[in-house]
Amino acid sequence: MSMGIFSRKPQIIEAQNAPQIMSESYLTYGNYFPVMVTRAQALSVPSIKRCRDLIAGTIASIPLEYYKKSTGEMISAPRWVEQPSKSQPRFETLYFTIDSLLMYGVSYWQITETYLEDSRMANAQWVANNRVTFNTDSVNSFVTQYYLDGVPLPMSGIGSLITFQKDEGILAVGGSTIKAALDAQKSASVALETPSATGFLKNSGADLPPAEISGLLAAWKRARQNNGTAYLTSTLDYKTTGFSPKDMAYQDAIQGLATECARLCSVDPYYVSASMNTTMTYANVQDERKQMVAFTLQPYVSAIESRLSMDDVSTVGHYVKFALDDSFLRTEPMERLLVLEKMLSLGLITTEQAMQMEDLSPNGSES
Repeated sequence: MSMGIFSRKPQIIEAQNAPQIMSESYLTYGNYFPVMVTRAQALSVPSIKRCRDLIAGTIASIPLEYYKKSTGEMISAPRWVEQPSKSQPRFETLYFTIDSLLMYGVSYWQITETYLEDSRMANAQWVANNRVTFNTDSVNSFVTQYYLDGVPLPMSGIGSLITFQKDEGILAVGGSTIKAALDAQKSASVALETPSATGFLKNSGADLPPAEISGLLAAWKRARQNNGTAYLTSTLDYKTTGFSPKDMAYQDAIQGLATECARLCSVDPYYVSASMNTTMTYANVQDERKQMVAFTLQPYVSAIESRLSMDDVSTVGHYVKFALDDSFLRTEPMERLLVLEKMLSLGLITTEQAMQMEDLSPNGSES
């Protein structure tokens, strides 16, 4: 027995195995293969940006908590739970982590500091996806080496990457939809800049030299932009060849594609103000938020919670959890009071515990 006691040593934790390649898009974004649309282009679509802000902003604003698996008790958390990176608030780190999961289906943190006793992560910073490349094994099943800006990285310890995975990402599976939304916006913009339907000037007289033709077209465009009344000589005639913006139904197309972009992001189209989806069917705000968590936010929440709860980050027997129930899904005050009253009457909690559950200072305690 004494040998067992005196032979104990601090447990040195190696990083988890580099992740398995789960989809072709993972290879695409890790090695800069051409894609249909970029992240910047996707965010120039208002409905995509609205979905990103809704998903990333909501989750990043929810506190992270640290729990003991055996009892489910919330305990004092390592410092990275409150602030993973020393260079920015937790909100920013999580916001762009979720942004990457939405766009690419994978997100990276680089470990910048470890604990001496077990080599677990003490601090890390988010890394943009376009800075990361990697090598895989011969059958493209597992990552064998990561690179940051072309420089090889260690596969464990300081400088190594923590990889969060979710799915293929909207840039891979929704490129054609996002491109269509961009095209609709561009077409509408061109139509708004064009003072009249597309057409041509027909000259039935003597041909004009190129310089005069250019001058005539420029004068015609200036007059239309100034709402000037057109004047044509007996040899000139104006013929239209295009449709008006109304005939092209650009607004309907943009609204329809806004709905498709919302579906692409698994967001209720109501939240992007698509005109064809203006009816809410939820009984109350609480039901609405539960639906949002279940159908939109949960995959991102689970991706982050499960990765940060792995043994190379959290200590054995502990896990990380977003405080959804105490923040985003927190019930109305009157409902909470009724629950507390019932628990008090059954003797399940004390008055001091009830006050703590409502973030109130117990009687006689310092605030």
